[in-house]
Amino acid sequence: MVLDLVLIGLAIALNPFPVTGFVLVLSTHNGIWKGLAFILAWLACFVGILAVVLLMTGGEPPPPKSPPSTAALAAKLAIGVGLVWYAEHARHTAGKRQKSSGLLSRIDTISPWTAAGLAFLLQPWGCVAAGAATVVEADLSRPASYAVLLGYCLLASSSLLTMEIYATFAPDAARERLGRLRTWLEGHQDQAIVSLSLVLGIWLVSRSIYELTA
Repeated sequence: MVLDLVLIGLAIALNPFPVTGFVLVLSTHNGIWKGLAFILAWLACFVGILAVVLLMTGGEPPPPKSPPSTAALAAKLAIGVGLVWYAEHARHTAGKRQKSSGLLSRIDTISPWTAAGLAFLLQPWGCVAAGAATVVEADLSRPASYAVLLGYCLLASSSLLTMEIYATFAPDAARERLGRLRTWLEGHQDQAIVSLSLVLGIWLVSRSIYELTA
């Protein structure tokens, strides 16, 4: 579970959609406060999903080969296949899609509430669903499980937290460097999405097939 959550958390943290959206939020008037609203909503979404999963399992991992355990592995397998398909689809349509300039290019006057809603919309839901299917294995009778879950949430949010802290304590330098980051992401968005989706998808597929057939 730990290795799966580390890989999923990294894929979420490096996903260009939320990172680009967050950079744009920080660039608005009072962007620090709007960025904080974005992060709080982002974390609330993670915690809410984890809480729902843990309530369903009662904090106890299902026995191996049991129907709930098999269902969780099947869900991870389906998500992995979906990510591989999405990576292939994104590769074929790279350069053909119009860059997302609609909502993201018109957020100069958004409110903190809108920034919070944007955090929900920009969640990489395929990766989030993979994390939820993995958290089924968490055993809350062990204190280490709480540390793993906390680490997963922080890792998945690490890029946003880093940018928020940087913009808070070094606003001038952050404005320049985050602007360059935004330009780079917009130029390499397709490649990043394909690579992250493909690597995570193949990992989930291979890991799920191994555990289902072991």
